[in-house]
Amino acid sequence: MKIAFQMDPIGPIDIKGDSTFRLAEEAQARGHELFYYTPDRLAYDDGRVTARGWPLEVRRVEGDHYSLGAETTVDLSSFDVVWLRQDPPFDMFYITTTHLLQRLAPGTLVVNDPFWVRNYPEKLLILDFPELTPPTAIARDLDTIKAFRARHGDVILKPLYGNGGAGVFHLPESDRNLSSLHEMFTGFSREPLIVQKYLPEIAQGDKRVILVDGEPVGAINRVPGAGETRSNMHVGGRPEKIALSARDREICALIGPLLREKGQVFVGIDVIGSYLTEINVTSPTGLQELERFDGTNAAGLIWDAIGSRLA
Repeated sequence: MKIAFQMDPIGPIDIKGDSTFRLAEEAQARGHELFYYTPDRLAYDDGRVTARGWPLEVRRVEGDHYSLGAETTVDLSSFDVVWLRQDPPFDMFYITTTHLLQRLAPGTLVVNDPFWVRNYPEKLLILDFPELTPPTAIARDLDTIKAFRARHGDVILKPLYGNGGAGVFHLPESDRNLSSLHEMFTGFSREPLIVQKYLPEIAQGDKRVILVDGEPVGAINRVPGAGETRSNMHVGGRPEKIALSARDREICALIGPLLREKGQVFVGIDVIGSYLTEINVTSPTGLQELERFDGTNAAGLIWDAIGSRLA
């Protein structure tokens, strides 16, 4: 197959943790042809969806993990698969790339399906499953957020379209900074905020469950560092081996069919205690950690699922 990766710059990635690198490595091992470009090089040009990038070869050598061929502009409709793998923020730039990539259907498979990535961002898709989630509010209005905290006490406040733990605040009932934080967020963004009831189980970790075509294939636990509420590995969360629980499987059984139907082949959900807190469809992580802990080649399972969809 001919595979194109739309991703953030490949040079600075951590080859021991980056899931896109692992997907590319597995595809190359299967004999597929790789192409790489950054999202700013995606274009709609006179009826074609094009990308300016490079043929790609990857290898597991730190500091020398990739080689690029000659820069060229390609028609993405000539590829079998295009991966939508750049990280958020989920802003209008990101959304525009989903509109352009959507135009490749049905001849080229875009993973995850960009139409549903656009319509199911991680902190909004959970609203379809209120029975699985902690008490949640999405609002820009300060009075609404204050009323939510008055009902629920300790809360977590975060940007609706952020990622990697950036801008996440734990606000105990006694904290007096809510108005100041609201002023700061609304001063540079027109987006609403999301506020959720604080779950003290976060001290034991935030479980990342990986689903492939709607089926759970394993999990890792991300434990916050000392003095931290956030468990994201981007901000120092420690990954640990953990098994799927009965509750994890129950959550996956409820959300999996929808993910599969909407073309979300690689998804990572976040579970704290017994609650589902996010459904990550834009650029999920965790493949390499799962493989190290459990020996589960989730990248291989993802490529198997893609092969089945193409067939």
